[in-house]
Amino acid sequence: MAFLGIGVLSWITFLPIIGMVLILLIPKEKLDAMKWTAAAATFFQLVLAVMIYFNFNKGFTGINSVDGMQLVEKMSWIDIRGVPWFGRISIEYFVGVDGLSVPMVILTALISFIAVFASWNIPKALKGYMAMLLLLDTGMMGVFVSLDFFLFYVFWEVMLLPMYFLIGIWGGPRREYAAIKFFLYTLLGSVLMLLAMIALYFSVTIADPATGERIYTFNMLAMMDAANFQPGSLLAGTGTYWRHLAYIALFIGFAIKVPIFPFHTWLPDAHVEAPTAISVILAGVLLKMGTYGLLRISYPMFPELANYYAWALALVALINIIYGALCAMAQQDFKKLIAYSSISHMGIVLLGMAALNTQGMMGAVFQMFNHGTITAMLFLIVGVIYDRAHTRDLDAFGGLAITMPKYTGIMTVAFFAALGLPGLSGFISEAFSFLGAFQTFRTMTIIATLGIVLTAAYMLWTLQRVFLGQPNEKWASMPDINGREMFTLVPLAVVVLVLGIYPSLLLDLMTSSLNHLVEVVKLGGAAATSMH
Repeated sequence: MAFLGIGVLSWITFLPIIGMVLILLIPKEKLDAMKWTAAAATFFQLVLAVMIYFNFNKGFTGINSVDGMQLVEKMSWIDIRGVPWFGRISIEYFVGVDGLSVPMVILTALISFIAVFASWNIPKALKGYMAMLLLLDTGMMGVFVSLDFFLFYVFWEVMLLPMYFLIGIWGGPRREYAAIKFFLYTLLGSVLMLLAMIALYFSVTIADPATGERIYTFNMLAMMDAANFQPGSLLAGTGTYWRHLAYIALFIGFAIKVPIFPFHTWLPDAHVEAPTAISVILAGVLLKMGTYGLLRISYPMFPELANYYAWALALVALINIIYGALCAMAQQDFKKLIAYSSISHMGIVLLGMAALNTQGMMGAVFQMFNHGTITAMLFLIVGVIYDRAHTRDLDAFGGLAITMPKYTGIMTVAFFAALGLPGLSGFISEAFSFLGAFQTFRTMTIIATLGIVLTAAYMLWTLQRVFLGQPNEKWASMPDINGREMFTLVPLAVVVLVLGIYPSLLLDLMTSSLNHLVEVVKLGGAAATSMH
């Protein structure tokens, strides 16, 4: 799949940049032209994502061989020879997708497209806003298709800048505080990740196809093969002190993004201050990068440590689930409630991952996708009511079902999906995550199911406070949801319903890649055990 000689993954990644350049060229008074340019760029990106879905070969396996990757594009990007100390620096532009990344690519394209329409009424500096939104889109997409660690890191960092400005300029009253907190937390994670990446680079070599000499590499697939680690290098062997350090550094870098307790405090602030569309992207896509990084990088590169720390991951997952749900229950601010519910629901992803078996992994990756669509709906719904009432106080409403029936209908679908009602997508992924985890960590999983009860409690309580009971006279004339807002919510509601009834549409994509990943981690764990 290539257009004009350029591969589809390059197109899907850099299309938003083309849109961004066009927006910067549009005269500043032509606001509609900017909006439609951003919409067109993200629409074509979504079309490409759908094409990738339909052209993806589901039978392909292999996380650590180019054979297992599809739509691969590979070329030399930076190649410097004769560098003192380093010898030769070789960095490739290397992208490809497998069953782990395709669901994330589709999710990113869908959420970005919807975010443009959710940003239609941005009051100031529209040009800068849309340009930043599209740059953010490229950063997110690049993370999910990169197979060169250096390239992955570049995209990871590219995302930080637009997010900082989108919260800091277009956010709420405490926007500067929230933006700086987000920036500092994420930067700390990035520094730790950079150190681990450099250590990996100097531990792994591959043969240069032209000369046959061994050269250091950032190639992620090479890093997943223990045979490529140079004997005597920093991260060679299994279970060494340095490998533990590198694994923990990577883990903290990814944990901040998820966010895993206790690195989660930036999230409620960022969500509350961010504009609606940016909250949607933050919850829908950005949080998934942490868990994606663990599955793509930490697990296959350090399989023995993935086994060693599995119980610790299950423990923080349990804390995330219960603590997030209890915090959500205590909130008065509608947006903060959903921000804390995200922490709780991402705990279910972590629990599935900690199980290290196929059911758990399938549940975790499926939950990443489902949480992205469901939370995006919830944040859009809060945006609708905030645009009209300019308050998010849950006790300020009441009886909205009478004045806003269409809005209430869509809201109910999102709420029931979030609490895991059978027939909606959240149920399947949560069930798989708990089934997988139950086989490995029985007691922790039984305690974690309390999270489902708590989620049902705060979701239904919120539904009751906002939509049922006596209508508040103050909002008697509040208009119901309009066409543009319906356009952002209905596609997500359809995805939630369709995947709830027929989850195989996504599960079939992931099966072979995740089976392979589980095998790699299990074999790595077994090899380490036999050596000790």
